[in-house]
Amino acid sequence: MDVRKGRKATEVRPVRMIRGYTKQAPGSVLIQLGETWVLCTVSIQEGVPKWREESGLGWLTAEYDMLPGSTGSRRPRNREGVDGRSQEIQRLIGRSLRAVVDFTVLGSRTLVVDCDVLQADGGTRSAAITGGYVALCDAVDEGVKRGLFDRSCVTDSVAAVSVGVVKDKILVDLNYKEDVSADVDLNLVMTGSGRIVEVQATGEHSTFASRDLDQMVQRGSRAIRQLIREQQKILRGKKRTGT
Repeated sequence: MDVRKGRKATEVRPVRMIRGYTKQAPGSVLIQLGETWVLCTVSIQEGVPKWREESGLGWLTAEYDMLPGSTGSRRPRNREGVDGRSQEIQRLIGRSLRAVVDFTVLGSRTLVVDCDVLQADGGTRSAAITGGYVALCDAVDEGVKRGLFDRSCVTDSVAAVSVGVVKDKILVDLNYKEDVSADVDLNLVMTGSGRIVEVQATGEHSTFASRDLDQMVQRGSRAIRQLIREQQKILRGKKRTGT
């Protein structure tokens, strides 16, 4: 069965980003990466965590969750606290977006990035980072318009993609069926200037050689360039104001 539906091994799924998807948050984007849909919103809050107060710098934090109907069987809500997987992913999102923020510009303010998975078909963390960046740009621009900052604090673009080895073949942007059958799983985060923010590589069912890692990073970086071009295109376009 061709789970990629004719998509090349190095080709990302069709991507669509709708800016201004909700009215209330200064930055909001619905990113559709194939059948994975993630709503990313960014809010601006006065104040920073207590441990950050003496620095005079701003902060960015992220939260991630999957809605109950986002998967085949209902996923319970995180009423009792964030589960380990969600905590790990939201920390990754936060680290990725902080890599392209100049915190001296923010003053004593916090950017809060919320990523809610509406529909999951693999690559939700990558979609959250890629869409979260666009929502971040819009939120910061809104902050400048409101006079909260004198200029944008965004220093570069950032996007992410999954890469895997499935039946001895390196594939980028894995959907769910590919992800669960992958022998090696890698998540790559890079900036628009080509700097690596993070590489998460795991031998799920087999080990891998350093040359395999090099090839996965190379293919992943090419895929990220595709996603960054999409980000740039959507940011040049018109922003919708709510549903």
